Amino acid sequence: MIFRLDERLLFPEPGLAEPGGLLAVGGDLSTQRLLLAYQNGIFPWYSDDSPILWYSPHERFVLYPDELKISKSMRQVLRSNRFRVTSNTCFADVIKACSNAPRKGQDGTWITGDMQEAYIKLHNEGYAHSVEVWEGSILIGGLYGVWVGDVFCGESMFSKVSNASKAALIYWCETGNFKLIDCQVHTHHLESMGARMISREQYIAALHNSLL
Repeated sequence: MIFRLDERLLFPEPGLAEPGGLLAVGGDLSTQRLLLAYQNGIFPWYSDDSPILWYSPHERFVLYPDELKISKSMRQVLRSNRFRVTSNTCFADVIKACSNAPRKGQDGTWITGDMQEAYIKLHNEGYAHSVEVWEGSILIGGLYGVWVGDVFCGESMFSKVSNASKAALIYWCETGNFKLIDCQVHTHHLESMGARMISREQYIAALHNSLL
């Protein structure tokens, strides 16, 4: 059953999501609603031609920083000092670059103008964060997401140069700020770095423990 949200600040039980993970439709992208969603393992994912859709997948693709795998070739890239990595220096540029990044099998982007505006507001209020990868003065890669306790809910990443997004993720893992990074969507390159599937129940338990 798909639930229709109204102005009340609440979500249905995540376990009631459809097999594909769709839980609810409607509501808004206010800071309060977004934070409530992330605290309960729910996130928005929709396109410009649809209402706001809220998902809680039955499995989550996650990376535990202490399980991070860095290939020998990637270590060589990092040692070369080719990249300079920063955090929270140009959040709006990162989310814009993520929205423009081509995605295999996708037309357009789910990072709509309204989504960008909402997450920039989350960033300005201290909840959403970005990592930036530079080559000289040029932004060539990065990621952004929402920080919930000691869980980082990764939203998207981009790379204009080979290995740039990997460098961003490695940097973020090595800060020691997180016990878990939610990668949401399975990719082979994230799997090669140690990401794996866990159940929704395990993921929500980790979220709630991080907020105690």
